[in-house]
Amino acid sequence: MSLFRRFFKNIVRDRDPGDDTVTVKGKPKPKYYGTVTPYPNFNASSDAAVLQSAIESKGVDEDVIIAVLVKRSNEQRQKIKAVYEASAGKKLDKALKSVLRSDLEDVSLALLMMPGQFDAYLLRKATKGLGTDEAVLVEILATRSNEEIQEIKRVFKEEYEKDLEEVIKDETSGDFTKALLAMLSAKKDESTEVDVELARKDAELLFEAGENTHEADVSTLINILTTRSGPQLTKTFHQYACVSDITLPNALKMELKGDIEDCLIDIVKCAWNTPAFFAEKLHLAMKGHGTCEETLIRILVSRSEVDLKKIVEEYRAMYDITLQEHILNETKGHYQQVLLGLCGPY
Repeated sequence: MSLFRRFFKNIVRDRDPGDDTVTVKGKPKPKYYGTVTPYPNFNASSDAAVLQSAIESKGVDEDVIIAVLVKRSNEQRQKIKAVYEASAGKKLDKALKSVLRSDLEDVSLALLMMPGQFDAYLLRKATKGLGTDEAVLVEILATRSNEEIQEIKRVFKEEYEKDLEEVIKDETSGDFTKALLAMLSAKKDESTEVDVELARKDAELLFEAGENTHEADVSTLINILTTRSGPQLTKTFHQYACVSDITLPNALKMELKGDIEDCLIDIVKCAWNTPAFFAEKLHLAMKGHGTCEETLIRILVSRSEVDLKKIVEEYRAMYDITLQEHILNETKGHYQQVLLGLCGPY
């Protein structure tokens, strides 16, 4: 069975949006699916002193550095960073960079960045130099909220003195550019309400714009897939089965090619089941000869306070092995410890 077919076959279940909420003092509050939680009895000054000692000790103490960085939330890390820099008189990221090496250095520096800063850094890296990492562009823009995308754009402009939209226009082309800019506009509906009639109409429009025409109307495909909410698109995909004998992803594969095909199929996967989308990416990063460390770091760091618990669940359902077991098989040393720490117990 191909990864593509397995992805859509092994969806854990269709969930009502209410399944992801709990009631606190009469008000609905989203359940937490992150693997990293705020450290109890947190003391930024104490942690900063411990880090400084570990960094400056003879033969840097990686175990201590890992214990502090992995067991603190991002907000707590930012406080540690501020206290460290005020007391030590130097940047914490530079201090870590001077004593750590290779993948451990990369993941530690990633953990010190705020989410919007990390995403902006990843997008800059994906568009800088020879070639563009199209998959990373789509992954980030398709899985972030409108508010998060606005923050990414703000940070990108502040850090790199360029508008992200202009960089995208310079580094990509054609329909792929249109799709990325549509996601960058941050106008996606984020309601959990589902309009069944709209889903029916959208399914018909997708059919007419794709497999029922000689030349795909890509603008219509982009408009629907980048503006509707995840729950709305899921209903649309179900409705699509009423007008076509094949699934929408297969229709896209038949009618499109190149970057825009990969882009729209990834958007469909994200809308259908975001954790499964990330589980597949992690699996591909460790499959075969060699491991794509950048992918492991990017996903585990960015999702550790979002939905990594769900990703871990989907991984096991899709591949009959735990994510942690696969990481144990493919990585080693202190770097391995950080990744396992981010994944949580198993």
